[in-house]
Amino acid sequence: MKTILSFIAICFVTLAVNAQEFKFKSELINYGKITQGSEGKRVFEFTNVGDAPLIISEIKSTCGCTVPSKPEKPIMPGEKGKIEVSYDTKRLGGFSKAITIYSNAKQERKMLKIKGFITKGGEAKGKSK
Repeated sequence: MKTILSFIAICFVTLAVNAQEFKFKSELINYGKITQGSEGKRVFEFTNVGDAPLIISEIKSTCGCTVPSKPEKPIMPGEKGKIEVSYDTKRLGGFSKAITIYSNAKQERKMLKIKGFITKGGEAKGKSK
C-alpha cells in the first residue's frame, strides 16, 4: 500500500514540475472575407499561466503559404507573448491552415488555426460589385 501511495505522490510531483502552460486569447484567427493582396499578417496572443518559463522551440505550418514567427526569448510566468502569422493573400478562394507550436509546455504540441476567404478587388466585405 505504501508503494502505491509513494508512486502516486511521485506522479503528482512530476506533473507539478512541468507546469508551463499557454492560455491563448483565441486559437483561431478568422480573416473573414478579404481582398486579394491585402495585408496577411495576424497575431495570436497568449499568456504563460504556468509557474515556469515557457520556451517555444519551433513552429511549423501546413504549407509555405503560411509563415509563422516565434518569440525568441522565454515567456516568463504571467507574461504575455505573441506569435505572428503571415498568409499569402495573393491566392484566391477559401483557406484553412494549421500552425503547430512545439514547446516545453504541459501539452508539448499545440495547434492553432487560421481561415478565411480571399476575393478579387471589389468583392470583399463591405464592398459591392
